[in-house]
Amino acid sequence: MSDTTEVDTNPKPTVIIVGAGLGGLMLGALLERVDIPYLIIERATSFKPLGSAMSLGGQVLPVFTQLGIAEKYRAIAKPYTFSRGISETGKPLLKLDWSATKDVYGYPNYIVARPQLYDLLLTQVPAHKILLGKRVLTISEDDERVKVQTSDNSVYEGDILVGADGAYSAVRQRLYETLKQLDQLPKSDQEDLPFNCTCLVGQTEPLNPEEFPQLKDTGYPFIFTLGREGRPYTWTNFTTIDNRICYVVFEHLDKSTSRAAQEQRFRHSENSEWGPYAALTMCDETRDFPIHYLGKDGANLTMGYLYDRTPQDRISKVMLEEKIFKTWHHSRTVLLGDGAITAMHDAIVLANQIYALPTNTSQAIHKAFTEYQAERYPPAIEASRNSVLLSMILSKGFMGMVALFVTQYIPDWLWRIFVRKMVHTRPAFGPLEKQEYKETVAPFVSQSEEKARRVFELRKSKAAAAAGGGAAGEVDADAVESGASASAI
Repeated sequence: MSDTTEVDTNPKPTVIIVGAGLGGLMLGALLERVDIPYLIIERATSFKPLGSAMSLGGQVLPVFTQLGIAEKYRAIAKPYTFSRGISETGKPLLKLDWSATKDVYGYPNYIVARPQLYDLLLTQVPAHKILLGKRVLTISEDDERVKVQTSDNSVYEGDILVGADGAYSAVRQRLYETLKQLDQLPKSDQEDLPFNCTCLVGQTEPLNPEEFPQLKDTGYPFIFTLGREGRPYTWTNFTTIDNRICYVVFEHLDKSTSRAAQEQRFRHSENSEWGPYAALTMCDETRDFPIHYLGKDGANLTMGYLYDRTPQDRISKVMLEEKIFKTWHHSRTVLLGDGAITAMHDAIVLANQIYALPTNTSQAIHKAFTEYQAERYPPAIEASRNSVLLSMILSKGFMGMVALFVTQYIPDWLWRIFVRKMVHTRPAFGPLEKQEYKETVAPFVSQSEEKARRVFELRKSKAAAAAGGGAAGEVDADAVESGASASAI
């Protein structure tokens, strides 16, 4: 018998979120704060502490402050000022000064291990609202509801379906199949994801700072090494606040190796991860890669030294893809982007739009999704360009040499412009307390944030009038769109 589950029956939109990654958790955390009913379903059967480290600062600290977790984030993150690029022999190639980020937006950059960040966001979502072991099989909808059937024959219904399940999204796949049958899917969205790189990611157990003095260094916790000629690899090491060393080993693929790797990966998995055997094989292939500056008294070590100090459940092999899809939504289904910062920013903007919905009709939802994509598409393109620039440097080659040379000698004023563009977009959640920004450069004005804040003020005014016995009409959608104040009602 089918287990049919309603997320909720109140007038607020009910939201089904597929995928309990960083984006899905962020969306759930925000909806939780405004009592919008939701349910997160995740195909994995357990929460795995996978991933390396990431650089995260002012792009998300405003919304972390709204959620009341900014100080908890700082407790698990390590501030840094510089990053360094070196050759395989240890020759300095590049030094990047990130102090401009604090000058520009009031927060330093932080290195944080992805599992610790994940655990922090996980605390913001009640455990009973995340269901594990739920692989999506089919999606169906009508003018009023959307239904998701999972592999255990359960069915979940809601007003909105959010695909937050990564680059190889089951929701995207089902959505695109439908649009293709309707001849409404752009040709570019039918093409395979570009697949130019595989990555080995992991993090060690806590290490002894006396044995690894760089763990004490807050200036250079982020070093990347370019492999020698003929070795198509780049490897990056990060030190974290809890004395772990996180790492990413990139294997840069050509057309033939890309095709072979992709075929191998799809034989073993349905998402961007291989199984544990493939990860261990890549460990064996890269054990002798040198790492500089980590050992005591400047002693050089190898990546194998780190692998041996990494629990096997904290190391994995993943694919790295770069593609911006043109189709983000259709009817009651909408997608979040892939990548940590992009997914979380998408979740914030989408949460604003969901909160501000005047009704749960298909027309209102379509309008909200259209505005969501219009706001997030340009920053997604910009983030992709920045990622491509970094990929060029890491992949070496002629264009990589040019990018490396330009970055080495970029003037300070131009570098600050680049940094400003990197952190210009940092949306917040309109219904929660507005944050006073610390930066010297004003952030990009989030239209969805302003819209949600206007709706919040209008609803608060209406509730106050009702409590005081006064008359208050329904929230005027036109007033919200025009930016009218609460006194306009």
